[in-house]
Amino acid sequence: MQALLKPLLELAEYEDIVKKKKEAPGVLMLTGCVNSQKTHMMYALSDGCCYKVIACSSEAKAKQIYEEYRFLDAAISFYPAKDLLFYQADIRSKELVSQRMQVIQAVLKGEPITVVASFDAFMDALLPKEMIKSRVIKICSDETLNLDELSVKLAQCGYDREIEVAGPGQFAVRGGILDVYPLTEELPVRIELWGDEVDSIRTFDPETQRSIEKLDEVEVFPATEFPEEEEKRVSFLDYFEKENTILFLDEPVRLKEKGEGVEEEFLEAQKRRAQSGYEVADSEAVLFTTQEIMRKMNEYSSVGFQALDMRCPGLNIRASYNLQTKNVDPYNRSFELLTQDLKKMKRNQSRVILLSGSRTRARRLAEDLRDYNLSSFYSEDMDREVEPGEIMTAYGYIAEGYEYPLLNFVVISETDIFGKNKRKKKRRTTYEGRKIQSFSELKPGDYVVHENHGLGIYQGIEKIEVDKISKDYMKISYAKGGNLYIPATQLDLIQKYAGSDSKKPKLNRLGTQEWTKTKAKVRGAVKEIAKDLVELYAARQNQDGFVYGEDTVWQKEFEEMFPYEETEDQLLAINAVKKDMESHKIMDRLICGDVGYGKTEIAIRAAFKAVQENKQVVYLVPTTILAQQHYNTFCQRMKDFPVRVDLMCRFRTPAQQRDTIQNLKRGLVDIVVGTHRVLSDDIEYKDLGLLIIDEEQRFGVQHKEKIKKLKENVDVLTLTATPIPRTLHMSLIGIRDMSVLEEAPQDRLPIQTYVMEYNDEMVREAIERECARNGQVYYVYNRVEDIAEVTAHIQKLVPELNVSFAHGQMKEHELEKIMYDFINGDIDVLVSTTIIETGLDISNVNTMIIHDADRLGLSQLYQLRGRVGRSGRMAYAFLLYRKDKLLKEIAEKRLAAIREFTDLGSGFKIAMRDLEIRGAGNLLGAEQHGHMEAVGYDMYCKMLNEAVKHLKGELSEEDTFTTALDVNVDAHIPDSYIPNEYHKLDIYKRIAAIESEEEMDDMIEELIDRFGDIPKKVELLLEVARLKNLAHQAYVTEVTQKGVTYTFRMYEKAKIHVERIPDLLKQFPEALSFKADISDPKFIYQKKKKTKRGEVENPIEVVKKVLIGIKGLLD
Repeated sequence: MQALLKPLLELAEYEDIVKKKKEAPGVLMLTGCVNSQKTHMMYALSDGCCYKVIACSSEAKAKQIYEEYRFLDAAISFYPAKDLLFYQADIRSKELVSQRMQVIQAVLKGEPITVVASFDAFMDALLPKEMIKSRVIKICSDETLNLDELSVKLAQCGYDREIEVAGPGQFAVRGGILDVYPLTEELPVRIELWGDEVDSIRTFDPETQRSIEKLDEVEVFPATEFPEEEEKRVSFLDYFEKENTILFLDEPVRLKEKGEGVEEEFLEAQKRRAQSGYEVADSEAVLFTTQEIMRKMNEYSSVGFQALDMRCPGLNIRASYNLQTKNVDPYNRSFELLTQDLKKMKRNQSRVILLSGSRTRARRLAEDLRDYNLSSFYSEDMDREVEPGEIMTAYGYIAEGYEYPLLNFVVISETDIFGKNKRKKKRRTTYEGRKIQSFSELKPGDYVVHENHGLGIYQGIEKIEVDKISKDYMKISYAKGGNLYIPATQLDLIQKYAGSDSKKPKLNRLGTQEWTKTKAKVRGAVKEIAKDLVELYAARQNQDGFVYGEDTVWQKEFEEMFPYEETEDQLLAINAVKKDMESHKIMDRLICGDVGYGKTEIAIRAAFKAVQENKQVVYLVPTTILAQQHYNTFCQRMKDFPVRVDLMCRFRTPAQQRDTIQNLKRGLVDIVVGTHRVLSDDIEYKDLGLLIIDEEQRFGVQHKEKIKKLKENVDVLTLTATPIPRTLHMSLIGIRDMSVLEEAPQDRLPIQTYVMEYNDEMVREAIERECARNGQVYYVYNRVEDIAEVTAHIQKLVPELNVSFAHGQMKEHELEKIMYDFINGDIDVLVSTTIIETGLDISNVNTMIIHDADRLGLSQLYQLRGRVGRSGRMAYAFLLYRKDKLLKEIAEKRLAAIREFTDLGSGFKIAMRDLEIRGAGNLLGAEQHGHMEAVGYDMYCKMLNEAVKHLKGELSEEDTFTTALDVNVDAHIPDSYIPNEYHKLDIYKRIAAIESEEEMDDMIEELIDRFGDIPKKVELLLEVARLKNLAHQAYVTEVTQKGVTYTFRMYEKAKIHVERIPDLLKQFPEALSFKADISDPKFIYQKKKKTKRGEVENPIEVVKKVLIGIKGLLD
């Protein structure tokens, strides 16, 4: 970084500052400093110290310095302050603790590091670092370990014991295997014991639960840094050795003000809580005072940075220096102004560095300057010194530029030239909870669908002994008291019934035709829709559409200006869209992804590509508010390019609408964003090339017909926020072009979630704190009848704020007006029912309070929670329940579910399920939704998959039959191997569904990995699965054993070489016979109980031999 550091050596005061900072503790005060120059000076003065600690007056300031400093030195961490106001919540998610613990871990390693934090982060009471070190659990390969003791220790360290590890701060024990997700690590760890000895340690994927790589050792840091009442407490500052640390204080006067403000707010909150009759902790146990922290700071070698020379009582200031620096004046996108200034600087022999957030743009900047006759160069080497009169462009980031007039040294940032643009966020790997897989979580009492017997209720797994062999059977009860026991080897015929939450499905009766009729009806409808989809797809493929050229220089430049790092899913979707546009076929692509996952950016890039070839674009949205929001987004993104964007909705006057209509006809508008108004008959387009539809399912039938007409011969991009199930996605590959965005964007901070009892003080504090950082609040109250009273009550709690309410029974105009005011920041707190506009992206709302959270379904909570946390700020969700003794037990159960949800556990998957079904209905239409309800969602997807394969010729009618196999073998999963019923069911179901040797190897590998060595009974279970596959290949629908008699039922459509049957029977003399019944052909094998050697025949060997023989009849 010599290019930035070398000029400072010419600063008269610099040498003295460097010398003095090493002499004694106390503060050296530098005045006349400006924003980004402070970071520059901090980096220059940090040389030779192991620990660099930067204290700021707010988290926002700390994050800005963190982003700037990271470009200079990658070994930097941001340490967030603890949430003192809500430390008494019943349940809190672990995001904050995890971030703090990662920094503490880095500091304890003793390697050089820079830590940036707000002043209040030093005020929190922590355990001393020796104590944290003593609580770190270190586990090495080959050491001896007591699993029970370790489990107790983990629980004491704040880890939660779960059935399966899904998120940080959890652990699970299965036999001799311990899974733990350390709070400071990116991946969970699996520790396998052999007796008491650690046999292996390996990381694993929380989604698939499969191992990734071996480790020699693992350190598990505690999941809490809170000292207990009787324990010693220290500040985070005490973690840094005085002789090896330099402290940088950003605006010390502001630091003091921040500390005093936090103190006052905390004590005031404690006082109000005490008055309301709540228990409060002693403030000394939780918080250090501002004075105490200032005294600690005086013991370090410190440098303070201030713009003005202001006194700061409490700090020991050893010396003051006035540095003459100033901010670079912004150029407001005027390249003329920039070049005039640079010419002046060149004449004055100034050294100039221009920093850009992208290497491509930095190179281009040097080229552009040369076009203006300004000699300049781009350099990758930041150690290259800049000579007087030289201009260098380079890759780097500072929020704003600065100048040292006495040194003739200037650093200009891209922001100074082009205005504020959010910085591209680097990818960080955070665990976002499981992606959605097939649904196998079954609890007794759940509805299930059996492929041959229909809808029943799952009653659990029962062990039943048949012929002295004990096996696991799944019990399902049907209408009129019917019960069905299904062997675990046939669980592939069972699916959990998933339909609408509200409706109770009708149970089928065993032994009747009703299920067969329902299935036939749905199968017919499914064939019909599959046929329509395939034909529609083929027709669009065969039509010739407009062929767009490859990306232009403008397109690349436009995409470079996107202020974030694209997610992998986003890049795949963008490339797929462009490929569609550049091909002969007419594009019809569906993009699915949650709100804020970057669908709009994909649409914007496609629109920009279309406009460059003089095509017009329509962006169709369901509501006026969304039209306004998307219009603003398009204008903002395209402002540097000659693209004309217009808006058609109710917010426009009739005169404005007439102008737009005229301009569309004449081709003077490139992109129009609008509601269904753009579908009106009076609108004509000069050359429409691309139609983008947002949430098509929210338009009415008439509008859908008009959309259909508009779609003809133009490229279509449809966007939806309702998640599309993966199973459905897979079925539709090849008949519907689809891109799915599953990866959350990188600037999304996790949402800090609290579950707590309702109390006015907490609500007031949560609202006031959000509004103090200029944010807004959602307050979800789901009863329309008294929402006005609740709003009045909240207004009383925060009289100085503007509180309003909204609900779905309001007139459309009224609701629109309120939402519009809320988006524009005129309303601070919006009390609303769960109608909070689905697609709205209001990044300023970062606190959500949910009243009676225990009364809402998990899917509702999941969707609501996604409405906050859209910006780079930490977002908060407060799930409140009422103080009600009678409800206690039920509420506790519900809160346990909510707790899973806060940690993105299995509750998250259940929520997703509900949304997926909705998504499937939206995608395939309302009528299909009815059929889905009739047979259950999984069965429907299976039928659809088969229908599509038939149409594509990948599956013949003969192939669609099921095979059941039930032989007297002790093949089951013992409780000692997999004690948890949910895991056991999942494994049974997946073993039953194995179709190839490859899948079998994979399953064996997974069982050993997750549960340890495979016992004999499970080996037999896998062998039975192999036989079942063989039976299917041999067109056998059923294999049963009664005593020494085995029956092999053939599929009636099987093409058997009848002339080969006698040869087969000869292979099993006196044992095998064939019953040639047209409707029920079967082979029967019957043998004496013992072989010549007196052994009992092995059923698996018998079945295998006969099946190989039968298979030989087919070739």
